[in-house]
Amino acid sequence: MSAADTKDGPSFADPVGLMPGQYVTREIQGVPGVLKTRDEDFLVDEQPLYQPAGEGEHIYLFVEKRGLSTSEMVRIIARHFSVREHAVGYAGMKDKHAITRQVVSVHTPGKTDEDFPMLDHPQISILWTDLHTNKLRVGHLRANRFSIRLRDADPLGVIRVKKTLDLLSERGVPNFYGEQRFGARLNNHELGMMLLRREYQTLLDTFLGPDALGDHFRDDQMRGHYAAGAYEAALERAHDGMRNERAALRALAEGADAESAVFSVPKVQRRFWISAFQSWLFNRFVADRLSAGGFDTLADGDVACRVPSGRPFVVDRELAEDPETARRLATFELSVAGPMFGPKMLNAEHHAGKHEKALLERTGVTLDDLAEFDGDQGGAAGTRRAIRVPLTDPDVEGGVDEHGGYIRVAFELPPGSFATVVVREITKAHPQPEIAAARVASLTPKGTR
Repeated sequence: MSAADTKDGPSFADPVGLMPGQYVTREIQGVPGVLKTRDEDFLVDEQPLYQPAGEGEHIYLFVEKRGLSTSEMVRIIARHFSVREHAVGYAGMKDKHAITRQVVSVHTPGKTDEDFPMLDHPQISILWTDLHTNKLRVGHLRANRFSIRLRDADPLGVIRVKKTLDLLSERGVPNFYGEQRFGARLNNHELGMMLLRREYQTLLDTFLGPDALGDHFRDDQMRGHYAAGAYEAALERAHDGMRNERAALRALAEGADAESAVFSVPKVQRRFWISAFQSWLFNRFVADRLSAGGFDTLADGDVACRVPSGRPFVVDRELAEDPETARRLATFELSVAGPMFGPKMLNAEHHAGKHEKALLERTGVTLDDLAEFDGDQGGAAGTRRAIRVPLTDPDVEGGVDEHGGYIRVAFELPPGSFATVVVREITKAHPQPEIAAARVASLTPKGTR
């Protein structure tokens, strides 16, 4: 058990499951800086897995979006082409507060891009179009190329930043899920745990009620009305963008009980909560491996996979001690595969298996709970995920522009990995510090602060 855990279960004192000091590059002093002060400071270029064939039922678009989430972009494109949102495909979710370029597919049988007007939107540009035979699906990309400016950073810190990137290139990047996975309030994993434990009233109180974040989100009035039981007034105060909150409040206003109100929230959001819970436990597992020195080694009973997403397998003693295994670890062919808990996940054995079992048990959630949710709702089958991924083609420079000094870093990561984890290694700072601090204050058990 980590020192941050209690006898009643794992502590949520770090809202995204990353424990203080758990860095691959801990011996290199951090270079403080501010991330995402403006969209153009965070650029993402998707590196496609394949090129479109030039024919087929799917229009492929190379889209540049600015200040939009992937979900918002999908809704806009679906409306433009008069198709349902599920007819729009993409290879990966991209940051909202950024400029991102990615390929998007639209299923329009019998039509080409010439059958539609130009898409005119202030936050979306179409850089090229083509046709292909299949829908673009999550994971259909080779890598993401990031170019990030850290503001308010001392340009002379580039030497330490270069050392950090070089060490990450050598040892690998911890494949943590970034704060984006946990929602704007960094608490989607709590909601997932409560849902699995059937604590429906507690879930609603956490989802809709007042908390330590105060006016970070300017919805205090809605939350105050909810706490007073004035559900209709709370619904009036919930803006249109709060679709999930509005669904639950509408159900409560109509007299629904707590369980019915929770299940009035769209299924896709409930699945996000469960996924965040799985991701939080995965992050805790990676942090434990970093702390114990087992980040880039394999032991008897571990589950391993080929990087980045090969089929997992259980490691025996002979394989763990084979010199060829050490070589494959050093060249990023293999990695420990951490748990995304679920009924279909391959289980570790021996000491590794006991550690993983204890990690889940301390949450009060069982594999049976996950299996029941997966059977009813889907999306909780479980899988394995590499705990380290390669960082390639790094670059760094310091400079000054009209907005002040900055340090720019550039690098490539495999699909599904988070650039904010690399920034965390550079700055040695937790993500969204104000929100994180408020969540620490509200979640840390009394007597442990």
